[in-house]
Amino acid sequence: MRLVLDTNIVMDMLHFGNHHAQPLKTALDAGEMLCFSDKECLTELERIVCYPEFGLDLRARQALIENYRKFAAICNASGHEDYLLPCCRDPDDQKFLILAARCKADLLITRDKGLLKLAGHRHKPPPCPIVTAEAACRLLDLAPEHPAGFI
Repeated sequence: MRLVLDTNIVMDMLHFGNHHAQPLKTALDAGEMLCFSDKECLTELERIVCYPEFGLDLRARQALIENYRKFAAICNASGHEDYLLPCCRDPDDQKFLILAARCKADLLITRDKGLLKLAGHRHKPPPCPIVTAEAACRLLDLAPEHPAGFI
């Protein structure tokens, strides 16, 4: 199973300990799924962890980024990319659709309403299903009581 996680899901997993995202984290740590990122997504995460509302000092920010890099494989562009994709209202979110197309993701996991709205786009369908962490856990049969149940 190939996953792309948007930044808010990464923060849910690695900073907030969100119970909907933890089964995904457990499965990723166990190597049962693959997660992909790229330069643009990493840059966004590095910027976001510096926001004062998260209260992360330098050591905590570095630990969060390092933890993410342990399970996120880098899939940068290797040339011109011309994917037929729906357009996000927020241009900052388009990178997640591009990454999902590039790495041939099975799921794009987000809680961003703009991205979730694109899940049902008829004329330009997304490259993979776009779901919340809770929906992904149901699809992958990752129940909180059996967090690494997907093989």
